[in-house]
Order: sequence, then structure tokens, then C-alpha cells
Amino acid sequence: MCPEEPRGADFTRRAVLAGLAWGQIPSGLGKGRWLASDRRRTTDPATDTPLMRLTDPAYASLLPGSHLRALARAGTFLVYSGDRGGSWQVFRLELGDGRQQQLTQAAELDPSSPGLLPDDRNFCYFDGRSLRRVSLRSLREREIYRIPEGWQRGEGYSLALDGSHAAVMEERGELGRLRLVRLSSGSAVTVAEGTPALGMPRLRTRREGLLYREGDITVWTVGLDGRNRRKLPLPPGRLGHYAWAPDGQSVFYLHRPVGPGSAIGLRELRLDSGADQVVAETSDFVAFSPNRDASVFVGASGSLAGPYILLLSRAGRRELALCEHRASDPGRTAAVFSADSQRVYFQSDREGKWALYAVPVDRLVERTDTRGL
Repeated sequence: MCPEEPRGADFTRRAVLAGLAWGQIPSGLGKGRWLASDRRRTTDPATDTPLMRLTDPAYASLLPGSHLRALARAGTFLVYSGDRGGSWQVFRLELGDGRQQQLTQAAELDPSSPGLLPDDRNFCYFDGRSLRRVSLRSLREREIYRIPEGWQRGEGYSLALDGSHAAVMEERGELGRLRLVRLSSGSAVTVAEGTPALGMPRLRTRREGLLYREGDITVWTVGLDGRNRRKLPLPPGRLGHYAWAPDGQSVFYLHRPVGPGSAIGLRELRLDSGADQVVAETSDFVAFSPNRDASVFVGASGSLAGPYILLLSRAGRRELALCEHRASDPGRTAAVFSADSQRVYFQSDREGKWALYAVPVDRLVERTDTRGL
């Protein structure tokens, strides 16, 4: 098996900094400053779907990968990375009126790293080698963890949904290791290491543990204490994007079977029984995200003939095109549902630099319960 990580799926530092030019829009920016809305209503010409463009494509704006949470559970705001002042910083975007607030004054922000913590009052991000925690109210921040000397940050980073830990990849030469950082204290332990380097960590909660990729052939699950490490029994073929199911009892993943002309399928592996089944075939998905109850998935197609953001119904195994993403790299669209499943958010450079978009799906997807999140 050869895992095929979607291009730019985690918005790695290398891909983002190499592929996106910094904006040149002086606008009196600074940590804590509020900026007027620059959102605009539009319509997708391919599907006539109404869209809300949330940021101006004259500067670059990026959501984190779908495994990190950018959207507040109440649906009132989101956090994203933007370069509108000449350097990458974290911003808060109010979804009610479109206003934006600069939240950081980082020296070396990793644009892929901001992620909200469970209380929606704090977030974490990487500034160079430093993992930092910031209060959204006071904007005070502190360093939680620093990559040790002699090591470099590897590709991939994840936060537990319960806010207990961060999973950080580190590299030294050919060796890679997966470090688990306790957010309350900053203490860190190594839970896995190997050559070739490890990648794509996916934390869920203290109970479920984490997933990670090793080289180009295997995906493992391991407990937060480093025990019960086991290789996932996936079928032969090419593996793409993967994610925890919302209940933490299974793993969803994209898979292309061996053989010419085979379609990319979305599959589910139950961790307790090892049962593996096809959820549905897809039209060349390169990335996906489930909604709150995993009844519907939002995905990005890598097809040049059909560059769509798509809804995939689990019950009907049918796809519905929401809009064209027309992104230069479909793996970077980072499409996700709001907590109540009534909107989809994604990003695209369809109009210039990467910008954020919202599309309503309330007539297509049942509202999900956000209590207990």
C-alpha cells in the first residue's frame, strides 16, 4: 500500500511559504486592531449556488487543515491566518458582520497551525519552534512547548478535541519522532519514532488516542501512553486523506484500489472489530470532512473536468455539487461543516490569492445537535 497524502492537505509550512506570495496591503494593522468587513456576496456560475466570500483575494487567507478546529461551536466566528499586513498573522473573523481582528504579532507564524481549544476562548499556534497558547479575550499568550535544539519541526501537527494534548512531529536527519505535549503543563513524551519520518498525526481525545503515518506504506494507531500501537489493516491500494469518525470508534479514509481505471472510494474501518467497508465511491476526492453525525461528507474533487466542492450522502451514496472550487491545488480547499451542519466553509484561489468562502447547505443537510460538543 502506498499512502497518497493529498497535495497540501495540511497546509504545510513548506508548501504555503513556497507557493503563496505575501500581500502588500498596508492598513494600520497590529495585534488587537479591528478591521472592517471585506466580505462580498456572489453566485457560483456553474451551479447558481449563493456564496459569501469572507476575505479579499487581494491578500492570502488560509484556514487550518480540517483536523484542526477553526470554527467556533456557536457559529459566531472563525480563526484563520492572513498575510494582509506583509507577514503571516492569526485573525478572528466575526461571521455575523464580517469584522476582523488581528490576534498575534508572530515572528514566524506557521499558517497551518492555528486551532481553537474546546472552550472557544483560547487557541494554539506555532511561531517558529514555539507552540503558543493565546487568550481570545486578553490576547495574552504564553509558550507551551519549544522544539528541542538539534530537532526540527516535521510535517504535521494536531490538537486533541478535549484540549488535553498536542501531537507534534519532529525530525533529525532521517529520524522522525511523534511527541505528545500536555497543554496544561508543557511536558512532552515521545510515543513513536522511526525512519522514514512520521507524519499526518490525528489526535482525537484522551480516550481514543491518535493516528499517524509512517513513511509511504503504513498507518498506525497508538494510545497516548505509547502503548497498544498497531498497524491499521487497510486493503492494498493507494491511501489518501484520513480522519477520525466523530464518535472516535472508526477511521474514514480515501482509497484507490489496485488496477487501472479504479475509482477513489471513501471507506470506514471500525477499530474494535477491524471491519472495513466502502462508504461510497467518489468523483476523485482528494480531501473530505464529515459533519457532526457523519451522515454527510463534504469533499473536494481533484478532477480537472469537475473541480467541485461536493456533498456526499452516506445513506444514498450520492454526490451533489455545491459549487466549483477552481483551486490551483484542490487538496488545499480545507472544506468543513459548521457545527450545526448548516454551512460549509472552504478556501480557494479562484479569484486571485487564497480567500475564504461560505456556502449555505441548510436546505440540503439536516441540522445537527451541537449540545455536548
